[in-house]
Amino acid sequence: MNHQDYARVLPHLTLVEWHRGEIIHESCAVQRYAYFPVDSLASIVLLLEDGHSCEIAVVGNDGLLGLSIFTQTESMPSYSTVQVAGSVYRLKAAVLRELVHDSEHFRSLLLRYTQVLFTQIGQSATCNRYHTIHQQLARWLLIAIDHLPDNHLELTQEQIAHSLGVRREGVTEAAGRLQKAKLIEYRRGHIHVLDRPGLEHECCECYRTVKRETERLLPE
Repeated sequence: MNHQDYARVLPHLTLVEWHRGEIIHESCAVQRYAYFPVDSLASIVLLLEDGHSCEIAVVGNDGLLGLSIFTQTESMPSYSTVQVAGSVYRLKAAVLRELVHDSEHFRSLLLRYTQVLFTQIGQSATCNRYHTIHQQLARWLLIAIDHLPDNHLELTQEQIAHSLGVRREGVTEAAGRLQKAKLIEYRRGHIHVLDRPGLEHECCECYRTVKRETERLLPE
């Protein structure tokens, strides 16, 4: 966001706190606010009729939660929930729509971010279909810490299993493998990435594809 757009939107931003497990946008409900995470992480999740669910994307400090406001479609079939608690800036939908209408630069930025999000969704689907659970876990951890201020996550194995759409036992085995290789340290509810290059080596190409597209379209 350039200085002019930032100055325009700044008076309308409200800093709020997200709590883990909190539902931010309900499925098919009108999205009245957009959110810009600071040190928190949200999951976009699809829920099936039989009760199964799977995360399709994460939104962190380089993104926006509330894309249907930008696309003027009001709602999405997915719902969004807080994965990692923390601070977030909230913006009314009407203000976001006005800025998108008036600022070509901001509109272009959101279009590029939309492609990044589509890339993440596509690679997540491919990864969950073709790659092992420990590769999926490595990818998920890398994407998560890319969106957070440090290499520490407060998450349970149950939460991660829910995000990946796999059984908890599979995550336990995969986390044990990564911990044995000294890539992560896992204690109940806490994960610390110890060796990022090693974790990237253990990961499949899906993470690198998302990372490369993010750096291409959203350079710092």
